[in-house]
Amino acid sequence: MRYSRLFIPTLKEAPSDAEAVSHKLMVRGGFVRQLAAGLYIYLPLGQRVMDKINTIIREEMNAIGAQEVTMPVLHPAEIWQQTGRWETIGDEMFRLKDRGGRDMCLGMTHEEIMTWLAAHDLRSYRDLPQMWYQLQTKLRDEARPKSGVLRTREFVMKDSYSFDRDDEGLDRSYQLHLEAYKIIYARCGLNFHLVQSDTGMMGGSMAHEFMAPSPAGEDVVALCGSCGYAANVELALSVPKAPAVPDWTYEEVATPEKRTIDEVTRFLKLTPDLFIKSIVVMSEAGPVLALVRGDQTLHEKKLARFIGPHRPAQKDEVKSSLGVPVGFIGPMGHKVRMIADVSLKEGLYVAGANKEGYHVKGVRPGEHFKPEYADIHMAEAGDACAECGKPLRTERVIEIGNIFKLGTKYSVALKATFLDEDGSEKPIIMGSYGIGPARVAAAAIEQGHDENGMIWPAAIAPFQVLVIPVNVKDAASMDRAEEIYAALEEKGFEVLLDDRDERAGVKFKDADLIGIPWRVVIGEKGLKEGVVELKERRTGSVEKVPVAEAVDRVVRKLVIEA
Repeated sequence: MRYSRLFIPTLKEAPSDAEAVSHKLMVRGGFVRQLAAGLYIYLPLGQRVMDKINTIIREEMNAIGAQEVTMPVLHPAEIWQQTGRWETIGDEMFRLKDRGGRDMCLGMTHEEIMTWLAAHDLRSYRDLPQMWYQLQTKLRDEARPKSGVLRTREFVMKDSYSFDRDDEGLDRSYQLHLEAYKIIYARCGLNFHLVQSDTGMMGGSMAHEFMAPSPAGEDVVALCGSCGYAANVELALSVPKAPAVPDWTYEEVATPEKRTIDEVTRFLKLTPDLFIKSIVVMSEAGPVLALVRGDQTLHEKKLARFIGPHRPAQKDEVKSSLGVPVGFIGPMGHKVRMIADVSLKEGLYVAGANKEGYHVKGVRPGEHFKPEYADIHMAEAGDACAECGKPLRTERVIEIGNIFKLGTKYSVALKATFLDEDGSEKPIIMGSYGIGPARVAAAAIEQGHDENGMIWPAAIAPFQVLVIPVNVKDAASMDRAEEIYAALEEKGFEVLLDDRDERAGVKFKDADLIGIPWRVVIGEKGLKEGVVELKERRTGSVEKVPVAEAVDRVVRKLVIEA
């Protein structure tokens, strides 16, 4: 492809609202343009990257025996109503009515539709197992679409679904996807973690996420370098370091106008790990008192596993439920449901005295209050690994894929059953597996860039080689550039020839910005010496090679990378 014929509208400045590196560089490099909040147009360079990622995905899905289908984006409401998700999914779902007044929605995922198909066409154990996948548009009305293509309202997803007769079959399908995903991300040139995750709105018995380390990530994972334990902090187990047990007796202490943990710790000259943080939330069953140590953060998703959906209580709700003003709540003497973090089982603590202006020293769990215990704190760096006891570290990451053991959640609701060998009717056992190709592209940029622009992995780069004649008006330079360009294309490589009549500085700056892995520079001075320059974008290393060897040298480099 010739640069002069390709639409590459590069920009000197990034959008003022862009925060993520991938957002800035995809816009500046002419890969995407924003149409509206969360809506992006993929320009030729961006489309080439997406096509390459999708090709890798297709190859690896086909390799495990998955079969490609295409499902509608527009769905009738009644299918979602049968599973209950029409009611449980909130404003993220785009809903509409057709001209006949029937409720419809735009698909944010396709579990219901895939299960509908299975219910109609999989009748016997002889039809199983099956694995179906698609690369299809999804739509979600994100509350805060941001970070470029990392969080959008319309996006393409690879979602696949497995259908098995028993749990052993699901285990096999799950493992096939897990291994295929590892190969896909490795081929795309990404560093990634496989971590345990919450099943969330998808439901099911087990889930894992594939996470690409990046400061732009919106998720955090806890990792153990000793035993390999890895989990999203939404469910990561950890053991916080226990504080020394102080020599306290049970006594009230005045803390006038000191309400927050920070205020009270400074006033009493104590560390936060000696405090109990009392948090009132409102569940469907009424108020719940959640207790964590003062140096910890309550994880609301962990709490939700025990009490269901909930929200923070308002000040008037706290007062009416417990008779205590916010800031002085303690766990003693209340009749509401109380859940304490497991780290509070032992020790002596300071807690609110349930009286304005006072706290209590010497509160002993199990003696002064008797809660339910559960792991409801957020794992943090430095906590001990629950598996081996070694310190955990945390890392910010981009979610690039997930896999779920759905079981029979959808097949029972949509009557997707089969006749087993003994003639009995059984629900199909399902799994669901997703990859976000745009997130793969963004993660590749987040992990591969410098101050000058992108550094693409060769497998998903828009082109593998960029040929730059420094002076297109010099006939000898253009002749050599054309020869190298034609020879590399003939060998099956994707090559961009920068045939623009621009200054060398402009060409080199654009080359760095769009991040093509290898660059062949043909200059008049070099040709007089019989050489061209071969530059690797990732390392910046420059090698002068004889003109006659340039093509073979580039080919060897690309073969090694592949």
